[in-house]
Order: sequence, then C-alpha cells, then structure tokens
Amino acid sequence: MCGLIGIVSHRPVAQDLHEGLNVLQHRGQDAAGLTTYDREGRLHQLRGNGLVRDVFRGKRLLRLRGEAGIGHLRYPTAGTEKSEEAQPLYVNSPYGIALGHNGNLVNTEALRQELFREDRRHINTESDSEILLNVLAHELLARPEPTTRDPQELFQAVRGVNRRCIGAYAAVCLIADWGVLAFRDPYGIRPLVYGTRDTDEGPEHIVASESVALDMLGFTLERDLAPGEALFISLDGTVHSEICGSRETYAPCIFEYVYFARPDSVMNGVSVQRSRMRMGKRLANKILREWPDHDIDVIIPIPDTSRTAALEMAYRLNRPYREGFIKNRYIGRTFIMPEAQVRRQSVRRKLNPIRNEYEGTNVLLVDDSIVRGTTSREIVQMARDAGARKVYFCSASPPIRYPNVYGIDMPSAEELIAHGRNISEVCEAIGADRLIYQDLPDLIAAVQDGNPELQNFDCSVFTGDYVTGVPDGYLDELALRRRSGTDTRDPSPQNRAA
Repeated sequence: MCGLIGIVSHRPVAQDLHEGLNVLQHRGQDAAGLTTYDREGRLHQLRGNGLVRDVFRGKRLLRLRGEAGIGHLRYPTAGTEKSEEAQPLYVNSPYGIALGHNGNLVNTEALRQELFREDRRHINTESDSEILLNVLAHELLARPEPTTRDPQELFQAVRGVNRRCIGAYAAVCLIADWGVLAFRDPYGIRPLVYGTRDTDEGPEHIVASESVALDMLGFTLERDLAPGEALFISLDGTVHSEICGSRETYAPCIFEYVYFARPDSVMNGVSVQRSRMRMGKRLANKILREWPDHDIDVIIPIPDTSRTAALEMAYRLNRPYREGFIKNRYIGRTFIMPEAQVRRQSVRRKLNPIRNEYEGTNVLLVDDSIVRGTTSREIVQMARDAGARKVYFCSASPPIRYPNVYGIDMPSAEELIAHGRNISEVCEAIGADRLIYQDLPDLIAAVQDGNPELQNFDCSVFTGDYVTGVPDGYLDELALRRRSGTDTRDPSPQNRAA
C-alpha cells in the first residue's frame, strides 16, 4: 500500500507536497520521496527510507524548486526495502519521467523479459514500479515525436501500459517540459482523486490517493479518476483527460474501506467513515439475529480503525462503549511485520489495557480484521490478564483466507489464520470464547450503500477471486519468496532462460 500526490501550481509546490504526504502518512511508513520541476527545465528529487519527518529534515525542502511536482509514500509490497527503491523513480528518456505507483503488477516477470529482450531496457531493482515506469517510457518513446506537447501522445502511451500491464496501479508521473500525468488501472482497484483550488493567479490542480489531502491543502474534491482514465495537467494548468482502458469491471479494493483509508476520506464517492458505521450496524444485527440472548457487558474497540464500527455496535446492542486500550502511535502496523515473535512483542508495546474496563466483565472486542491472528491472540490474552470474565471477539470484515496481490503486503495463504480453518477453529486459535465475523454480503452492502453505482469490488482476500486473474504459478512463487524471507528472482534477465 502506498500514498500518492501530484500538484501543478502557480507558486513553489514543495511545501504543499510535503504537507500532503504528512496527511497521507498512514498509507506508507517505510519510505518517502518528492520530485519537482522548475522553470529552468530541471527536475529536483529527494527520497529515502523513513517517515516524512525523517526524509525531509531541516532545509532539504528548499532544494526542491518548481511549481509542479509529485510525491510518494511506500510500503514495500514488491521488491525490497532498499533505499534505491524509494519513489518517485526516474528515467531520463524520453524527456525525463518521474513516477510514483500505488498497487502491484502480477505479470512482472513476463514484463521484465519483454523490457530486456524487446524494448532493450534494463531493470535494476526488484520493484514492479520500475517496470511500470519503463513500460510507460517505452510506450511514449514509441510515439511519433510531436511538434507540440499533444496530450494524445500521453494517452496513447497509457493505452499501451494498459495493454501490457496486469494488476493494480494508480500512478502519478512528472514529465519534464510537459506536466503531471495521472492514471488508474482499468478496474480502478487502487484509489485516485482529482481536485482544484482557486487562486488570484488562476486555478491550481491536485491528484492524490485520498481526498483528505485535498481537504488539508484547501483544494475542492472534483471527482475520482475513472477506471482506465488518464488525466494530464500541463505546466500552464490546462487539464485533459481520457479513458485509456476498456472498463470490463469497476472493482475498487474493499479493504481500503475496512482498514487502510482514513475515515475522513471520500473514495469512489463513498465516505469511509459512513461505510464503517454501516459495517458496525450490520455486524450488530448479525449478533442480534444469531445470538439474541448474548451476555455482552461492554464493547471495546481495538484502536484505531475499528472505533467507528464499535460505536455503532454499542448503540445498536444497547451496551456501553469503552476505550479499553491505550495505543502507542509510534509502533508500525503489526500484520505487515514479517516475524511472529516481533509481531507479538510489538502488540504488547503498541497496546496497553486499562484494567478497570475489564475486571469481572464479559467483553466484546471489535477489530477491523483478523490477518495472521497473532495480534488477536495477544489482545485476547491481554483482556483476560486484565480481569475479563469472558472475551468475545468480532471482526468487521469476513475471514481473510487468501493473499492480496494488488498492493497490500499480506502474508501468503498458509500464514493466514483463517486459511483452511473454520470459524470455530479460528476462535480456538486466538483463545476467544466466541468469534463473530462480518458476512461478505453485509460488508459489500455497507460500502455499496454509499454509492449504488458500485456494483463490484475486489474482495479477493476473502474469496480468492482475483479480478485481473493471475499468471499460473504466481501465488506459489509469492508463497515461496515469503517462506524463504528473500526474493528468489534473478534480477538479471540476460541470465534467465528464454
């Protein structure tokens, strides 16, 4: 999962890009980067591992001159955590292109071979984003050299990207002497929004992963980019857009609403906050329907994402809502951490129970999801140690049984606690007295009620149905890499068999 932002302004843009990355920090905490373009025709770049505050210390922002620029936040979902894979990535031909990518390609190996053998391009990292950048650069280089900066040249190049690339991709690009190009895959799996801001010098334009970045910077949300759409903002502020990929299915990732997106964002026309409220209502209705004589005394959320659902459940079940855990906000997301022992220790460092809320009670703990189960098991035990009589657990999403291949660094199937287990077995594994999962139709309805035009979602982590399809052997290779703790791919195409 990553965060994107791109701005074309009438004034130096680095500070706004920096502020936008700060408000999108939840989407990527491993690396950050900015690239800007100035009136002298130079690109300026600063990127590195760490949080936004770590990468852009002191006066570093002053180096990033120019009125147009893009920014990126990264969780490594493909490739490695090396600093050279921090984005935006850059190629100098044609023109000079910097790119930030949110998502994941599933045909990277085939593309790597094509780029080396047919396009004569060398890929120097294991990042699928570098592959996406080079595919775009090659497609643009293959266009006839325009006498003017014709946006149709860019749109034709994006059509070439859509023909060749399989997977999820929302991308922002800064192209020297052109402007900012943004595009979204034909399924619209990853989010991307567009907004404007009026100034005395004229309108300014922004694209970002979530609308919360627009709110903070004073931009007005105009709309989401459509699936397969490319939007180009020239350096003079002229905006062009075109659908560059056939939209077979509009299938945004439903897990964005469950967990990743900020509650104050609006994505695909749906308020994230309202969707989580509806998740809580539907989960409470399931309890009333299937467990009408429940003996729940108090409802406690696992901070932070599940608070909204837990509040609605408390209201619907007529039980008190209590804050039962204090969160250390300086510990990263635990389900992404690779080792079980590290995750267990991190849970204890991240959350501390308030004992008064548990002593002698039957407590219902509410979380947004259960991934590996390590976190859930530790939290259940913490509640027992704090004096709870019984500990019930519920998840605002259905059982996660399959890996995510579209940009969320989830474990392989064998590491997922619900894979190959029924609900009672998961309940026993996490040590709860009862476990309640959201039903998938209810989760879909909770999001769909915010925008009835959304008829499909990527629910692959629950169903194993990948909307783009995946190449034969891809999931097995993914599991092998995770088991070994290394990337087993040989990065040198010339050393592979044809």
